[in-house]
Amino acid sequence: MDMGTRTYVSNRENLSSVVGDYIKEAILAGTYKEGDRILETEVALKLGISRAPVREGIKELAKEGVVTIIPRKGTHVTKFNVNDIKEVFDIRLLLENDILKILIQEDKLTEKDFNHLEGLVEEMVKVANSDMDDLKKSITINIKDMEFHRYIWQKSGSQRRVKILEDMFFQLRIAMLYDTNETGDLYATAADHYEIIDNLKSKDLEKCKKALREHIISYKRGTF
Repeated sequence: MDMGTRTYVSNRENLSSVVGDYIKEAILAGTYKEGDRILETEVALKLGISRAPVREGIKELAKEGVVTIIPRKGTHVTKFNVNDIKEVFDIRLLLENDILKILIQEDKLTEKDFNHLEGLVEEMVKVANSDMDDLKKSITINIKDMEFHRYIWQKSGSQRRVKILEDMFFQLRIAMLYDTNETGDLYATAADHYEIIDNLKSKDLEKCKKALREHIISYKRGTF
């Protein structure tokens, strides 16, 4: 393979990633809803690219379970039911509880880390109290929420647990949006993080686990 071919392959792979990111964000923003059909021609036109990388990007999304490809019926946004959402949260709690244990027992977090985490929560609270429309608020808080948790995942140094959680990243965002939208309590979603931080500071693992579980409003209210 000559240099020109390698460059073409690399660019094509980059474009398929762009397609994947575009479709995921469109789903989270409500542009694509559960069960909606995704047309390759429309995505290609929107992004100004050929259909080949769109097709490759969609195949990758199908592997992640984001879309479902049905023979002779096309590509559709996968429907996540309540059991799917609960399973995602159950896996998250199992792994993140282990991460909290590592952070506390191995004293992984510094004052600088706590300041950074508190800054992220302040940003979420500010958004929750802003005049943004509810959908934009939910999406913005969702992004910051994941930034908060990804930060503590990385600080644990547990590469395998982090890898599993990162592979579930989109499903986690979908689950969190579902949870927030079911209750509409955006301020609670944001402010709950203060209790997680306080318990990390005091190194109270059981209270930290409880705060994490109750941060997921559907568990707190007994929906699951």
